[in-house]
Amino acid sequence: MRGHVALESGRVFTGRLLGAPLPAGGEVVFHTGMTGYQEILTDPSYAGQVVVFTAAHLGNYGIHAGDSESARVHPRAVVVRDFCRRNYHRGSEHNLDHLLRRAGVPAVSDIDTRALTIALRDGGTCRGFVGAGDPRELVERARALPPIDQVDWVARVTRAEAGPYERQPQAAEPCEVAVLDCGVKKSILDCLVDAGCRVRVFPAATKAEVLLAGGTEGVFLSNGPGDPASLPHLVDTVARLLAADVPLFGVCLGHQLLARALGATTVKLPFGHHGANHPVHNLATGRVEITSQNHNYAVPDGSLDPVRAVVTHVSLNDRSVEGLRALGRDAFSVQFHPEAAPGPNDSLHLFDAFRERMLGRRRLAATLKERHAAAS
Repeated sequence: MRGHVALESGRVFTGRLLGAPLPAGGEVVFHTGMTGYQEILTDPSYAGQVVVFTAAHLGNYGIHAGDSESARVHPRAVVVRDFCRRNYHRGSEHNLDHLLRRAGVPAVSDIDTRALTIALRDGGTCRGFVGAGDPRELVERARALPPIDQVDWVARVTRAEAGPYERQPQAAEPCEVAVLDCGVKKSILDCLVDAGCRVRVFPAATKAEVLLAGGTEGVFLSNGPGDPASLPHLVDTVARLLAADVPLFGVCLGHQLLARALGATTVKLPFGHHGANHPVHNLATGRVEITSQNHNYAVPDGSLDPVRAVVTHVSLNDRSVEGLRALGRDAFSVQFHPEAAPGPNDSLHLFDAFRERMLGRRRLAATLKERHAAAS
């Protein structure tokens, strides 16, 4: 069946409908990674978006057990150049078309994704609608969609109840970490566990005092969808965590929330950063790390108050702030995804750095306790 990708600008791209036979729309973004489509489709940060894959083929290695980042597909629709109905990997459980049909997510193939990507690059991210029928009607439906900053997507992807993560660390003395789930990926939780953390995951609406209860030694601020400027309640939670001076580590949306809690601003990028090969300059080491990224909003250069925070990482593509460290508080964050799923693992060391901060606090508390005991 013929299908269309209709942009609010009036441009229409025609191809072949696959996946679920349903119309759907959202903010149209393009992803430049060559692999990892299963992780991308199950990443909660893509909620409310139509994902255009610039890789020529999609679905060729199927869908694998254990590779999903959450329990469901989050993009509203998928756009590809060549959709592989058959897959050629012996470990595959089923194909991509089956995954999308089961999730109720439509896809359009045989699209000139290069032309569509250029349109998004030159004109900026915009709303779009995928479906069959009259293209003019689809354009109007795209224009009628609410802007992504007017929807609380975090509330739609966060978990309903708090609970421990299923995996347990192998470390002899694990650190107790509370994760504020704004749309956290499974790979991030696995990386925390691998670094020696015992993880408890909390809904995004959880108050700071609840996150800090139960022996919490550090709080992780997760990735997630939407505009950080439209989440003042989460910024307030992070500000309260800063006041409590607990070790904090933020990634992606968590980075933006921490920046705003420190008085910085955030802006919407023209077409976002979505890919697995973005170069970032680590100012502390002088090294360039190749990173995985997925965000439409960023902390602009010069936005941070130098009295409250310092920049630790900078994007070599557009000079946006890719990392920060709070002054006078034990908090840091990065805009990119150090868990690298998909992507290179240049930045996995950040999870170990987070645990070292918590262990340092633990050792300091033990030393002070011994000194107090000796003095008395």
